[in-house]
Amino acid sequence: MGVRIEDFGTTRDGFQAKLFILENGNGTIVKVSDFGAVIVSIMTKDRHGELADIVLGYPNVTGYESNAPGFGACIGRCANRIGNAEFKLNDITYLLEKNSGKNNLHSGKNGYQRRPWEAEQEDSPLGASVSFSLRSPDGDQGFPGNLDITVTYTLTEEDSLILSYKAVSDADTIVNMTNHSYFNLSGHGSGDVLEQKVWIDSDFYTEADEESIPTGRILPVAGTPMDFNQLKAIGRDIDSDYRAVVLGKGFDHNWVLKTEDEVKLVARMEDERSGRGLEVYTDLPGMQFYTGNFLRGTETGKDGAVYERRAGACFETQYFPDSVHHENFPSPVLQAYKEYSNQTIFHFYVVE
Repeated sequence: MGVRIEDFGTTRDGFQAKLFILENGNGTIVKVSDFGAVIVSIMTKDRHGELADIVLGYPNVTGYESNAPGFGACIGRCANRIGNAEFKLNDITYLLEKNSGKNNLHSGKNGYQRRPWEAEQEDSPLGASVSFSLRSPDGDQGFPGNLDITVTYTLTEEDSLILSYKAVSDADTIVNMTNHSYFNLSGHGSGDVLEQKVWIDSDFYTEADEESIPTGRILPVAGTPMDFNQLKAIGRDIDSDYRAVVLGKGFDHNWVLKTEDEVKLVARMEDERSGRGLEVYTDLPGMQFYTGNFLRGTETGKDGAVYERRAGACFETQYFPDSVHHENFPSPVLQAYKEYSNQTIFHFYVVE
């Protein structure tokens, strides 16, 4: 069905944002913008063939200029948290913005999701596709190296949205990119996701302290609320008195995946009410599963929807948070002129 382009509004700086609309033969529609390379909308069918938008977001570019919750955000240069907002690389200490207490979260307020990207439509044999490119200069956000990034979104005829990330730096640096879409399979304005069910193929999670900074310990999920090895309702254990859940005010943790650098199925979400399902595939070693615990009804989104607490769930595939400070974690260091390359796939289906 190809790619259509619509106007998405004008930013305060005068950037004329565009909305790139990807559609396949099944009627699935994905909308992404060249402002922030954000995912704005994903329209999928329920068991009766009715379309609904299953990701939280804003109706035009104005909302994405602030976008405090990170709806649909393309996060970089380094997703998640870096303790004390600093790290050492090649005997040089780099200082980052302290935007989460004394720590750095998602690389600071000047994130890639709030910048214009160069867009190019692709001729992909897999389906409708668009690529967004950005240069992050040396010193940007406090990180070393000129980094050239490309993020490609491809919607296949099999109802998979493929997110492909590639980057090259002219100096050793840190790279850990992710997508921060909030999914609600009943529809983005339908309330909370507590009755929707999730499965995560993981036996361990990374323990974190009161500020959500990993301690370095990798703990088993067995026998705890962190165990999603059987499909279970998000709300079943979300308010338990288990320490990790209490500190996260729900689920907001990194699960250790079994990918071994190969693209594998790592998570599933299902909604019995609508019959919609979502599968997550990736070749990355970790995934932050976050249940919108800090939404407070202060964000008004598409169709006038007000997003209350736990109105969506995020599957942020990534390197482990604060991995630059833990030798036992997979390293986020990208060596000069080596290619950073990974892939995450969101596959949509109808529950039988």
